[in-house]
Amino acid sequence: MRKRIFFVLALSLFFIVGLVGVGQAKVLWKLQSSYGISLPCSGDLVPMFAKEVEEASGGEIIIKVYDSNKLVSTMEILDAVSDGMIDSGFSTAGFWQGKMTAASFFSAVPFGPEVPEYLAWMYYGNGLKLYQEMYDKSGYNVKVLPMAMLVPESSGWFAKPINKPEDLKGLKMRFFGLGAKVMEKLGVSTTLLPPSEVFPALEKGAIDAAEQSIPVIDRKLGFYKIIKYNYFPGWHQQATFMELLINKDSWNKLNKSQQRLIEMATKSITLYSIAYGEGAQAPIIKENAEKFGVKPMYWSDEMLKTFKKSWDEVITEVTAKDKFSKKVWDDLESFRKEYKVWNDLGFLPRKRAE
Repeated sequence: MRKRIFFVLALSLFFIVGLVGVGQAKVLWKLQSSYGISLPCSGDLVPMFAKEVEEASGGEIIIKVYDSNKLVSTMEILDAVSDGMIDSGFSTAGFWQGKMTAASFFSAVPFGPEVPEYLAWMYYGNGLKLYQEMYDKSGYNVKVLPMAMLVPESSGWFAKPINKPEDLKGLKMRFFGLGAKVMEKLGVSTTLLPPSEVFPALEKGAIDAAEQSIPVIDRKLGFYKIIKYNYFPGWHQQATFMELLINKDSWNKLNKSQQRLIEMATKSITLYSIAYGEGAQAPIIKENAEKFGVKPMYWSDEMLKTFKKSWDEVITEVTAKDKFSKKVWDDLESFRKEYKVWNDLGFLPRKRAE
């Protein structure tokens, strides 16, 4: 009798342990960042995301973070995730503009929406739906989630003042996304370099000027050591989405609660990145000027009108050549037209301090 009772108890314990083991089966992902994980408000968000997911899942989801270029190069992340070489990648859609014309609309739009409006289009409007549709139509086996936003960037570092459009002609410049097409119309030869390659290119004279990111990131990259004229506002990137790309097979292996946890974590990181971005810039701009002799410059009305005129030409050309780009642009413009009613009534007028 005792043996039978012992057997029943042992068998019950075996099943209980087995069930616990099933509940605690770990998900192990590889995640590579396009940005160095030491870069503030960009690459450093990736280990933060991984930690948040691990803690919130009770250790059920473990994400191993790889620094930029560790497994694949920055420009190979999309293909690596789609092919299943890595489970996920942190990047910016504008890097894929050469593969998908519409990609930059989900990254940053010249003279486009600022952070609140862009978020509204992405989550309340059709932005996220169109974002996923772009990857699906292009044959990429990825699930995309916005993960982080950059507040307005500076619009470039130059070796000398740019007082008129003619001063841009002949410059070789690192520039991103649709804004690069605007600069090309003004006689600038642009190249899209990953963040880690911009400083060496400036140092060697391979490029004359560079646009990269917000002041706190540009500081970490060291541009102030080489060139001293830093121009604002970032007409080309008033707000920039960054993305988490997930291999669809890896995504589909998650249960519903795990998927929701990942989605919530990306939104949490996005919120933090906005707060971080808005709060960190002023001290950097001031210190750049006072300690390193950087001259923060604000574009003249003439230059801003010139950029806008060129942008109007660019967007007309882009949407005429690519049907999906036109679809996305028309949707964004329709949303912005509606949003303008609220924007004009809901906010105090903003005037730049002289």
